[in-house]
Amino acid sequence: MNKILQDVTILDFGHRLPGPLAGKILAGLGARVIKVEDHIFQDPFCAGAFAEFDPSFKDWYKELNNSKEVLRLDFKSPTIKEEIKKLLMSATGVINGLPNKVQESLGIDEESILSLNHNLAVVDMKASKESKTAMHDLNALAMTGLLSLHIENRNEDIVAPPFLPIAGINFGHKVATDLLAVIFKVRQESKSYIHTTYLLESTEEIFSAFWPNSLRNSRSKFLHNGLYPCYSLYKTADAKYIALAAVEEKFWLEFCSVFNLDIPKEERFNYQNQETFNAISKCFLSHTQDQIKEITEHHDFCLSLI
Repeated sequence: MNKILQDVTILDFGHRLPGPLAGKILAGLGARVIKVEDHIFQDPFCAGAFAEFDPSFKDWYKELNNSKEVLRLDFKSPTIKEEIKKLLMSATGVINGLPNKVQESLGIDEESILSLNHNLAVVDMKASKESKTAMHDLNALAMTGLLSLHIENRNEDIVAPPFLPIAGINFGHKVATDLLAVIFKVRQESKSYIHTTYLLESTEEIFSAFWPNSLRNSRSKFLHNGLYPCYSLYKTADAKYIALAAVEEKFWLEFCSVFNLDIPKEERFNYQNQETFNAISKCFLSHTQDQIKEITEHHDFCLSLI
């Protein structure tokens, strides 16, 4: 299955997270992905501001691009358009994350793509269809209203963002999906097609399905963000954590049996009874993570060490 795109060549003009992630996904399906960068102004995760203030971005760059061919060209060269054109003429699709002026200087803008005698599928990445403000992952989460779930009932003066850039990760997946759809359309119609995918709108499209407007004025706690005792994170005696997800009745009953908890199965969904939360917490606080691992070694009821 990982070779199903072996006849596909993708030019990845993306940078930072979304475009390179889309390229990584397609490379994982067997596509030949060529990441094209300027030889001086490389991907910011590799060199420049991001890489300088946080070395973890270099690791991200490696992980996102280690399955690709990285081609560094002189974007200021007088022959750069011809160099890029040769690449385009052997490509199936293009991930385009560059500013409009840079696109024009390289010959990968819409007019240039459509003038080629070659059928190309292109996804152009933009921040938003409607909003003209600059934005990062955190801004997209805030502007869609989704970030309010993260700060619900918090009183801290400073709240750390969600544990990963989930809007950007979602955007990368959306770009990969959209490019596959465009490739299909190009092969059907035998002509180039350019599609624009947006960070803000893709965040709204995917994540709002799990907290739609019909619920926003009435609910902000659900199974997956800790409403019920059977599905939450609990601290252990050695200040580590475990993840309990004993939602199904059989898992709950086995969990209670293994840890000698006398909690009726109905109580696993009783979010109004803090005593159930407290009983489970007290249980885990009386064991180290290693002890819990030993106790649960031959049991399976959706408990995992963190």
